[in-house]
Amino acid sequence: MKKVLIIGYMHSKYDKRVYRTVQALSKYAKVIYQYVVKEKESEYEEGNVRYVPIEKKSEPTKNILAKLQRRRKFDKQVVDLIKNTDFDVLYMHHFLPSKPIEPFEYAKSIGKRVVYDIHEYHPENFLLTLSGPVGRLKINVVRRLFERQIDLSDKLIFVSPEQMRYSLGERKKDVLVVPNYASIAVCSREKNKEIVFVGKVARALGDEEQAIKKLINEGFIFKIIGMESNVFSNIEHVYTGFLPYDEMMKEISKAAFSLVSFKTIEREDYKNDLWSLPHKFYDSIAAGTPVIVKQSFVSMSKIVEELGIGVVIEPKDVEGSVKKILDAYNNYDKLIENVERHKNKFVWDETKEKEFVEFVLG
Repeated sequence: MKKVLIIGYMHSKYDKRVYRTVQALSKYAKVIYQYVVKEKESEYEEGNVRYVPIEKKSEPTKNILAKLQRRRKFDKQVVDLIKNTDFDVLYMHHFLPSKPIEPFEYAKSIGKRVVYDIHEYHPENFLLTLSGPVGRLKINVVRRLFERQIDLSDKLIFVSPEQMRYSLGERKKDVLVVPNYASIAVCSREKNKEIVFVGKVARALGDEEQAIKKLINEGFIFKIIGMESNVFSNIEHVYTGFLPYDEMMKEISKAAFSLVSFKTIEREDYKNDLWSLPHKFYDSIAAGTPVIVKQSFVSMSKIVEELGIGVVIEPKDVEGSVKKILDAYNNYDKLIENVERHKNKFVWDETKEKEFVEFVLG
């Protein structure tokens, strides 16, 4: 039985994407799984998985040097784990900022396979708040590191085809696209005149805000699931609070639409928004709810238009966006018919798991 060392890095134990890889691979291999914890915990084994928590205390500080020192200490612990573990496959869910190349080079030096699961386009995602000349310099530096990581990897996993093509350029690599599939599919006979906005991290609405206000005047309820922030203070809304996954899916399933249109940062060309296929997108369709997607979100809008499972809007065109949503609501039966026809494509299942496992271990 092969041994797979999964580096979750700063992801928590039950991060949806990361833990799915642990569950899938542990059915066919021995898994050593590293993840982050806020308080010290002991290693333990359960079934085919050895759980290795590494502590990183949450200590807010504005001291850059102190932050860097703590990150270096954490990264060293991860590298030490890699160098002191017997494995056949090193599965990286993120790179180590203070040691961005070392894990890849070490694994290759001892003849082991490296699988790199690229959740985001790292040159832009890493230190994403940097802007201006410093931000451009950061992107160039991280891009070179990112390309070296890709070159050292035997197999690469991406969240969308667009992210994959841009990251690879002219390189020929062994690749697999694995979006953030939903865990379950649900169905609700109850469909309320609601637009839900889902997520753990509060993201600003930007130009979408004016369209939402007009839709509220048309009788829609704007419901926020899982996040609350002052960025929504000037919009009339209902707030559910954070919900367990099954309850969240039931709540989404009762809504008429799910809004997947937002701004992570001020820049409109932020690639991790444009090429994203986030959990909320897949969860919404799996819950039987059509989506409202921003036109510039290339990966999502392409799927929505091809399958007819929602509405693609240009938020800057407020009147046009509102009209498209109201027209879709007036022809809702056709929209729901399309969602029900295609929803299983958005759910993780045995076929998708088998393809993933064979890609990693084969």
